[in-house]
Amino acid sequence: MAAKKEATVEDKLRALYDLQLIDSRVDEIRNVRGELPLEVEDLEDEVLGLKTRMDKLKTDLETINYEITAKKNLIDESKVLIKKYAEQQKNVRNSREFNSLAKEVEFQELEIQLAEKNIKEFKAQIEQKKEVIAETKEKLSEREAHLKHKKNELDAILAETEKEEKALLEQSGKYEKQIEERLVKAYKRIRTNVKNGLAVVPIERGASGGSFFTIPPQVQVEIASRKKIITDEHSGRILVDPVLAEEEQEKMHKMFDKI
Repeated sequence: MAAKKEATVEDKLRALYDLQLIDSRVDEIRNVRGELPLEVEDLEDEVLGLKTRMDKLKTDLETINYEITAKKNLIDESKVLIKKYAEQQKNVRNSREFNSLAKEVEFQELEIQLAEKNIKEFKAQIEQKKEVIAETKEKLSEREAHLKHKKNELDAILAETEKEEKALLEQSGKYEKQIEERLVKAYKRIRTNVKNGLAVVPIERGASGGSFFTIPPQVQVEIASRKKIITDEHSGRILVDPVLAEEEQEKMHKMFDKI
């Protein structure tokens, strides 16, 4: 059985650049979605918060109405007692009993006054709560409509891109397995630290792709020889020559078209 052929530096560079092209395509898809998933999540949280507020306001109204009913019952009970004490006053034997009943009547009258004052305050609270409910209801309706629009927008984008993204992520995983672990780790570290997630870039007009720093001619010759992995001293990106880049771009675009 023939021994497995060891990957050359050129093989590694091609695999790394292929991985970069796949991951960049995934980045493009995610950029199309942009902030939409977060917007939808924030709107969902806001709608839930408004619904919770509406429920609390309605519960508050029920509580206030219960309190009003309780105060009305108290007034009715006080009126019954006043009538009872007034009847008893007609049959008293002395002024002490009469005064005692008069105090009871006075107490019940104060109870009625306090209850009526409470009812007035409760009714003012109800009006205030109803205003807040109306405002909250209007805001909830507006946010729900906005959420529906954003969800439809996100769903449309997901429908277009989800299948492609899934396929690309599978390919990304496959290509990672073809590259030695230390290089994958280095690639991911560079990708995290650089702009646009570009960890492997071709030389463009004598400079590192996306950079203005010129690469010395001798280094350009070394990169083109594909004998060792060379990084840009300014950005830390792995550099590949334009010919290799063009070949791999053509190959990967054909793969993308099939996905």
